[in-house]
Amino acid sequence: MRQVLPTPADEVVVSDCYARDERPARPGRPWVVINMIASIDGSTAVAGRSGGLGTPADHQVFTALRALADVIVVGAGTVRAEGYGPPRTPQAEQERRVARGQSRFPRIAVVTGRLDLDLSTPLFTESVEPPIILTGTAASAEARAAVTEVADVHVVGEAQVDLARALAALAGLGAGVALCEGGPLLNDQLLAEGLIDEICLSVSPMLAGGESARIIHGSAPATPMPMRLDRALEEDGMLLLRYVRA
Repeated sequence: MRQVLPTPADEVVVSDCYARDERPARPGRPWVVINMIASIDGSTAVAGRSGGLGTPADHQVFTALRALADVIVVGAGTVRAEGYGPPRTPQAEQERRVARGQSRFPRIAVVTGRLDLDLSTPLFTESVEPPIILTGTAASAEARAAVTEVADVHVVGEAQVDLARALAALAGLGAGVALCEGGPLLNDQLLAEGLIDEICLSVSPMLAGGESARIIHGSAPATPMPMRLDRALEEDGMLLLRYVRA
């Protein structure tokens, strides 16, 4: 892996690069990182899944960011499409987390208004700590009761999850860094509420075509959010970009 910006270097260790970054918690909420992958032409999935765009270089960033996060936030649609399970943090990263005062594994927090979840999947049956469910009052009491048996449920909104309240709830659980892995509609809600602090974007060296959503998909904000390019890595044509809020 070589670093292109800010200082060119022929060989860098990806986990060290991301571990050195500053991510101070915001007042009343965690620092919010969005990690996404897209093709050159902006597609975020091939045949409905992001895995078709990935390379070993992208997986290194994926692993590094998950190792640093206190909580991984993801929309229910992405959980279903990508077959989410519990975090598989490598042993070495577990030890680094403990040395930093974190738990061995980050927790998964699922944003879902309808609680349309398969509670028999490994995410709910094999996680070291139960997943966090961020939902609203629109979900039925019966559905909430069923999910409460296998997850830590927080009602933070009505018809739609209030993401500011959701992040405040995560901060209350001790989260200082929240890693959001999408999907694009959840990212759009974060943008609309001004809750994005960092974007880590992997640009896959392929043209995917199709009708896949962009990394942020939905209504445009009144004013685009300026971002500053902090770092660019490259391996085998894959660009690994880190942007922070300007």
